[in-house]
Amino acid sequence: MTVAAAHGRRVTPTARLVLPATADRDSWLTARRSGIGSSDVPDCLDVGYKTPSHIYYGKLGELPEDDLGEPGLWGTLHEETIAREWYRRNRSVGRRIGLVAHMDEPWMMCTLDRQVAECPLTPATRERCALEVKHRSAWAASRWRRAVPDDVLAQTLWQIAVTGYDHIHTAVLIGGNDYRQHVIRRPGNEQLLADIVTVARQMWQRVQDRTPPPATGDPERLLDLWDRLHPDRDGVADLDGTDAYEVLLDYEDARLREKAAKAEKEHAKARLVELLGGAQMGSFGNDYAYGLNPSNRAVPDLERLAEEFPAAYAACVEDRAGVRLHIAKQHRLTEAIS
Repeated sequence: MTVAAAHGRRVTPTARLVLPATADRDSWLTARRSGIGSSDVPDCLDVGYKTPSHIYYGKLGELPEDDLGEPGLWGTLHEETIAREWYRRNRSVGRRIGLVAHMDEPWMMCTLDRQVAECPLTPATRERCALEVKHRSAWAASRWRRAVPDDVLAQTLWQIAVTGYDHIHTAVLIGGNDYRQHVIRRPGNEQLLADIVTVARQMWQRVQDRTPPPATGDPERLLDLWDRLHPDRDGVADLDGTDAYEVLLDYEDARLREKAAKAEKEHAKARLVELLGGAQMGSFGNDYAYGLNPSNRAVPDLERLAEEFPAAYAACVEDRAGVRLHIAKQHRLTEAIS
């Protein structure tokens, strides 16, 4: 499906239906590559779980689609329950509508969890609006204490930009028993909303021009991305004309500084323990400074486990293939640059 396919009936003030909620997952995934969706926006802004590079290569179809995983599975299973509880508490009703796109900017897309038929904020007119449903672990509770987290704020403001609604409700179930709800409004967020649209527009232009964005975000997620893009590495890359040499020097400099910092830390630790003498704790007058606290950790004896309990070893221990970055000897630094 192309961007031009977003010409269904109007379902919000500024958006038309692209795919109904009953569409199969493959059709939905294909249609999402025709623009930037609300779940893409946090990653475009570097406030989501993935990185801008993930969005870019995903839109080009160069990445396999992620499995929902346990969090996604349980979020899907609980979505209807959370939505129904929001209806009950707010004396409202709603329905799923599917994937929608902005009428004038069809690359701007979103899938609304629910379209609310009778907004509780306008009891006289009972206008339509939308509801975004979330399911989060207890570890995320602090991020929802006063307002919605940045990723949810970006996602819902994008939905406001696409749909033309004045506000969007959110309902979240945290840890299975902590329900919270908020309202994200257009008024007061106009500049942030405009900035979000600008960043998303730039990403979509990069996709159309096939110009990758700068590799920003969590390095571990970027490394995972490069491995997924190139699962069968082979051959030699000619790095002339790139900034590889400068980056290699940065890597070596950081490696040596890290090594030196670790050594300094261990020397400082040894000196602090020496200063304690036979004491367990140290203080500056009545001000406690540091001490030696008991610490225990489980250390498995894998050789014994393999010898005495081979079945358990086979069931619990696995060899995981990986790669290690190797720097040629002639390019390894012996002293840090900075």
